[in-house]
Amino acid sequence: MRAESTFLAAYDPTAFPPVAVTVDIVVLTIRDGALHVLLIERAEHPYRGRLALPGGFVQDETLAEAARRELAEETGLRPGEAALARVHLEQLRTYGDPGRDPRMRVMSVAYLGFAPSLPDPRAGGDAATVAWVPVDDVLELAFDHDIVLADGLERARAKLEYTPLGRAFLGPEFTIGELRAVYAAVWGEQLHPGNFHRKVLSVPGFVESTGGTTSRGGERGGPRARLYRAGDATLLHPALLRPTREEQVR
Repeated sequence: MRAESTFLAAYDPTAFPPVAVTVDIVVLTIRDGALHVLLIERAEHPYRGRLALPGGFVQDETLAEAARRELAEETGLRPGEAALARVHLEQLRTYGDPGRDPRMRVMSVAYLGFAPSLPDPRAGGDAATVAWVPVDDVLELAFDHDIVLADGLERARAKLEYTPLGRAFLGPEFTIGELRAVYAAVWGEQLHPGNFHRKVLSVPGFVESTGGTTSRGGERGGPRARLYRAGDATLLHPALLRPTREEQVR
């Protein structure tokens, strides 16, 4: 029986069609009360001049490292910066249709990121420009990125129902009103303030009071809002269902 070292020495990788691996990132944040996604304008072929999700080819690194590197390059943040460390990043799914990239067979591992607040991005790599774009304004994207973005949005909307990841869009301290604004922006639905407040406080470990309040009352006067911070819950029970989902369950 041949030793493994002998087998590997004689192995010919060119006997199989070449395949490349990339990472693409759906990075979401909230600006001016609206859900935004980070998009680049491609500077090179293919799809030169078209908008696309940020991403690139995986180098001598893990998939997660590649996603963090691409995120840092496109947002203007340096690896290790506190703002970048606050970005929640998770693997979304893998896309491998044979014709998704006209250059060659390319498998893309997509990641989903939630960011509380990030600076204005700066273009890097093969991007001519890069910008935060309101999700509702996004039209046709390059490659299969329309599908990737749609999958990322649905994942984000669903995860807000049963996990506390909505807090990832906020700072260390926040009001229930600010948390409600996150849910409304991500879900794209108006939420009743009183009902939302009651539901949030009924979920054990979702949020906990800091004992403090905002420095001033609301725009229309009234008492100062109480401040909260993240609790220790990793799952929400009972779940916070989207209003449209609640109607389907009934």
